[in-house]
Amino acid sequence: MRAGELDQRVTLERFGEYKDASGAWTEGWETVGTFWAAVLPLTGREVIAADAVTAIGDVRIIMRYRPGITPADRLTHKGKQMNITAVIDRHSAGRTLELLCKVVG
Repeated sequence: MRAGELDQRVTLERFGEYKDASGAWTEGWETVGTFWAAVLPLTGREVIAADAVTAIGDVRIIMRYRPGITPADRLTHKGKQMNITAVIDRHSAGRTLELLCKVVG
């Protein structure tokens, strides 16, 4: 994948128990990092095909490989939150991730 294709910023968030600014433990979403990605809306045909493979999404996110991303995480892009429905290591090469996501709200 060429770097120029990764032209959007997405923020990866993970739910858990964290210390807040005052030092108290709290549950919530914490930012893991912000990454360059390609954000591609799925067409109706792709959504139907994805459903046949048990994963359905509104958006396909392509980004460089990052270990540990799971469907329990979520992404934010341009103020929209997206739940991850599938994490795919493209070509099983550990270089590129494809995330199928469902926009929340």
